Amino acid sequence: MAQEITASQKIELTFPDKSIRTFPEGTTGYEVAASISPRLAKDALSITLNQTVQDLSRPINHGGSIKINTWDTEDGKTTFWHSSAHLLAEAVEALYPGVKLGIGPAIEQGFYYDIDFGDTTISVEDLPAIEKKMLELARTKADFTRKEISKSDALAFYTDKNDPYKLELLNELEDGTISFYRQGNFTDLCRGPHIPNTEKVKAIKLLNVAGAYWRGKSDNKQLTRIYGISFPKQKMLDEFLHMLEEAKKRDHKKLGKELSIYMIDPMIGSGLPVWLPNGTVLRRTLEAFLRDEQVNRGYQEVITPHIANLRLYETSGHYPYYADSQYDPMQVDDERYMLKPMNCPHHHRIYAREMHSYRDLPIRLSEFGTVYRYEQSGELNGLSRVRGFTQDDAHIYCTHDQLKDEIKNCIDLTQHVFGVFDMPVDIRLSFRDDNDEKYGGEAEHWDRAQREIREVADELGLDYTIAEGEASFYGPKIDFIIRDAIGRKWQLGTVQLDYVMPERFDLTYMGADNKKHRPVIIHRAPFGSMERFTSILIEHFAGNFPLWLSPKQVAIIPVSDQFNEFAYRYKEQLHERGIRVQVDDRSEQIGLKIREAEKAKIPHMLIIGEREAENQTVSLRKHRKGTIGTFAFDEYLVKLTNEINRKTLPDSN
Repeated sequence: MAQEITASQKIELTFPDKSIRTFPEGTTGYEVAASISPRLAKDALSITLNQTVQDLSRPINHGGSIKINTWDTEDGKTTFWHSSAHLLAEAVEALYPGVKLGIGPAIEQGFYYDIDFGDTTISVEDLPAIEKKMLELARTKADFTRKEISKSDALAFYTDKNDPYKLELLNELEDGTISFYRQGNFTDLCRGPHIPNTEKVKAIKLLNVAGAYWRGKSDNKQLTRIYGISFPKQKMLDEFLHMLEEAKKRDHKKLGKELSIYMIDPMIGSGLPVWLPNGTVLRRTLEAFLRDEQVNRGYQEVITPHIANLRLYETSGHYPYYADSQYDPMQVDDERYMLKPMNCPHHHRIYAREMHSYRDLPIRLSEFGTVYRYEQSGELNGLSRVRGFTQDDAHIYCTHDQLKDEIKNCIDLTQHVFGVFDMPVDIRLSFRDDNDEKYGGEAEHWDRAQREIREVADELGLDYTIAEGEASFYGPKIDFIIRDAIGRKWQLGTVQLDYVMPERFDLTYMGADNKKHRPVIIHRAPFGSMERFTSILIEHFAGNFPLWLSPKQVAIIPVSDQFNEFAYRYKEQLHERGIRVQVDDRSEQIGLKIREAEKAKIPHMLIIGEREAENQTVSLRKHRKGTIGTFAFDEYLVKLTNEINRKTLPDSN
């Protein structure tokens, strides 16, 4: 007869669908998955217990929230790629005896491992042999096993291996038990978690080799960093490699140059993009789109300077919180100033310039404000990682009673913006962790803010994940992760709740009780950065911008010089209606003119020949679609205007 389980030996686990199930204390994650279905047990890679990811084989000794992580989850992929990094290290040790290992984490897409190869130089030509060895090791079906030992034994292990990098990491850990993971003949210092067995790794591609200073410090030795990615099916790898090829074609640095969107000039400075005429049209059109939306939603636009007194950022806490990413202060007369790293302190001072009544709130201040951050030269990347960029910032000052509605309005605006570009949105609630040094303000304010954000997300029925440790130093936030046309994810818009800055800047309003109260601040930026958003937009559309957004909307192409007069007559009428139009009046073959307009990705081409001149019509071609038909010019104007006003996307024209 089975032994009866007492209440003290039971634990309750809450699943994502809010269902609660009871299990014996010590049940493993694998056993929990198997109790749901054999298929889930087969696909499971790890579990997330109370926001902590752990091995399927580890016993669960306390209740809480639980998720079973498969390949289709972010935590599942992270576990899979972390384990693949260990496979990489094992393969390298087998092929290059005597190497010294640094660290090998999972990253957003795949994994890497930093390795000291001594006098051996590794290049991309060596990667196929390492891939082959990794697959060979994966097919041994070795279990990932966790072992906990004392710190002294761990130090002895790596002293015997003469591995200075692991010893450095160990010496920084507190005394106590240290976890190691082993698969096959390979053992590594690691907190985990890992997948159950190497056989789950079916497809591997090592992507690149780069130099990386140990722990990111330029005064340390430069190690060799090998990047890779892996999948549980070969088909997934094939699809990923196809996506990489597609991404190369869409690279915003390549297209940005070809389409004359922007330039980086070394005489001006690294990481300081210059918007060319085409890029300026693109950016101003984006700004006008968002500006109109904001005006309709009650925002007031402001403009603030590019530098400010250092005291402003000391009050806000941006200095010294983010001192490493800011430019050094400059001496001006007897005070210190610095390049603006954030717009929000300026807006707080605008709010504070006069006393407000509760009847004035909410006050919504918006700005396309340029800020400056120091980025290491090796991290700069076209428009997506720069040193000077413009944020579509807004700050909402409201009462507690207005807070939820204002957050909902911000979410609605952000979802509307990305919906116009056909970018699906994933939502992440970014909360604080237990490291008090990272955050300002009172714990009770944090608890309240995080509860309110979660309540709003639940009331709107949003599908979201929670990321602990990703909050700003002054408050939790809602992050919007968009997916582009080839499935890549980008973190863009954000809505942040702030109880800290009203205290630091002594912001108040006069309530209905005739007493002073603190407003709550919402920080909000749908695009995030105009530069980064533009880089993503270029790649999302592969430069084939929708008609309303395209820097050049219409190219008028006369068949020969005798029709130039008609072309310019049409150009004038289009220009009067605000259409961005050009005439190609060169004495070239019509085929060449059309090919060049296609290469320039101009959405509409109007061909003017003898028949069109006689009948006052235009022959319409669309980019990538060819000839659409012949239309009376007035009829074409109606079609053109409607397409622009509807903000029609290229593939739905």
